[in-house]
Amino acid sequence: MKGKALVTGGAGFVGSNLVREILARGADVTVFDNLLLGRREFVAPLEGPRCRFILGDLKDPGATRAAARGCDIVFHLAANSDIGEGTRRTDTDLRLGTLATYNLLDAMREEGVRRIAFSSSSTIYGQPKRIPTGEDDGPCLPISLYGASKLACEGLISAYVHLYGFQAWIFRFANVIGRNATHGAVLDFCHRLSQDPRRLPVLGDGRQAKPYLHVDECVGGILFGVERANDPINVFNLSPEGATSVDALARMVLEAAGLDGTEIVYSGGDRGWPGDVPQVRLDPSRLAALDWRPRLASDDAARQGVREIVAQVMGER
Repeated sequence: MKGKALVTGGAGFVGSNLVREILARGADVTVFDNLLLGRREFVAPLEGPRCRFILGDLKDPGATRAAARGCDIVFHLAANSDIGEGTRRTDTDLRLGTLATYNLLDAMREEGVRRIAFSSSSTIYGQPKRIPTGEDDGPCLPISLYGASKLACEGLISAYVHLYGFQAWIFRFANVIGRNATHGAVLDFCHRLSQDPRRLPVLGDGRQAKPYLHVDECVGGILFGVERANDPINVFNLSPEGATSVDALARMVLEAAGLDGTEIVYSGGDRGWPGDVPQVRLDPSRLAALDWRPRLASDDAARQGVREIVAQVMGER
């Protein structure tokens, strides 16, 4: 990989891992992050002549335009990843997702940057009729404001592709897991166990199940798609086959933390929170047709990611 990349949300979970890999492949990187969820220490060891950090916010058009100037491609990962917060404050995903994406796209248009890779989400499908769900299944009717924002961002990107000659890669993520996690069920479990190792509250009935993708394979899939897919707009499910239940995830955390006898207490109901899609299975065959598949199945990715998160988070106590 050559040239200069801008990574929005580059100090966050997937972003910091992506920055490391882009640098390893030979490109220079500008990291743009407001540190709302990202952590400077995730990227500080990478900073230097080829990696510049900018503390900035996509809600600021001027700062966004300055960050995009001179870049060859943008990897847009910045978003509100706290779905609960987006439910409590109904404009959160509009501001941090949809409007921020508009500002970025228009800054790119003004600066002559025409390539964008976007981290979308399986939440755009809502509760689909077909499982596993493919990229062409629809209509897409999200049931969370987070999912609605991601779908709106996809629409804006598509419009810029058709109106202004952009090229885009849209990746609809499964649940990503691994080092530098800033949100998610495993991180929540670790924080709860740090407060009371004898009891682990779990939302729902534990049967909710989603595909888990290790962050290294998420990064690998993104870069593979950008390098190999050449249509004006390229849309991929980024996911392993299969799924891992919340109950299995909780038990993996207890095992990794060395906790024996901890009681798992379920809140009940078939979903974790309003807007949660309890059963997700994604059809990843479009990337597979280009000869890319995750090496780890969902349970294996979850187990590896759990070990990394438990070591990183519970080791900080």
